[in-house]
Amino acid sequence: MTGAILSPAIPTVLAEEARRADAAMETILRRTLGRPASALDAVLRYGTLWGGKRLRPALCVCSHRAAGGDDHPGVYEIASALEFIHAYSLLHDDLPCMDDDDLRRGRPAAHRVFGIPAALLAGAALIPIACAAVTRAAQVMALAPGRASLLVRTLTRAAGAGGMIGGQVLDLGAEGRAASVAKLHGIHSLKTGALLSAAAEMGALAAGAEPSVVRACSAYGLHVGLAFQIADDVLEATSDADALGKPVDGDASLAKSTFAALLGVSAAREHAREQAEEARAALASAGIEDPTLCALADYAVERDR
Repeated sequence: MTGAILSPAIPTVLAEEARRADAAMETILRRTLGRPASALDAVLRYGTLWGGKRLRPALCVCSHRAAGGDDHPGVYEIASALEFIHAYSLLHDDLPCMDDDDLRRGRPAAHRVFGIPAALLAGAALIPIACAAVTRAAQVMALAPGRASLLVRTLTRAAGAGGMIGGQVLDLGAEGRAASVAKLHGIHSLKTGALLSAAAEMGALAAGAEPSVVRACSAYGLHVGLAFQIADDVLEATSDADALGKPVDGDASLAKSTFAALLGVSAAREHAREQAEEARAALASAGIEDPTLCALADYAVERDR
């Protein structure tokens, strides 16, 4: 069991990394979007630049540092690509054909403001934007030949049918059906864990780290992803919509199994802490001693929203 105490430095770290990631995202959108402004500009900005924890960019940048990388501006473009993929998934998750949510981060979901076609197309547009951002970042960082394609493959694998989308398919298929804890692990290792794993892995790859360090960072991110999802289930079971900025009965209304429902709130919290401990153990296996990454694992569990 962890100390279960969130380091006071982590909110500051996250706020600073979010600020720098947002700046990079704004730069990428300005560079990418057409002029004169296209009809999708407003929904793309609404879906990407309005708040969020920015945990994926933070994991990418902090893993990059832990693996020996510097703070080259290009790493923030790689980190932003991860957030663009996450934003696309949220734009689509909220649609009526998916989770049918009207709120996202305390304000109307994009499809409620701009309409379903605009939200759908904006989400699709973010995929090539993300891939182009990674390719350009690898060039400006002068990474080793082949590293750009490896970074893009890592991102698209995590976002695709063998990762996030595959997890979403399994999640939709689990509606109205009882699921075991093992089944939930399988779903959320893909739906949530794959992109968080890719975030840490891509940070290490961009630092030119040895394969053992890259693998350790990938495993770390996967366990952080599971800890994050389990904590989300606990928060939905114990908080209100105003505190979370989204509906708290979404999974229940869709008859989805959750860790909190299967294990109970107390046991689910402990299970999340066990995942955070596994994340730290993954780092230790490669000799990575990084207090920020360890504290981020605790944050995934102990946050209040």
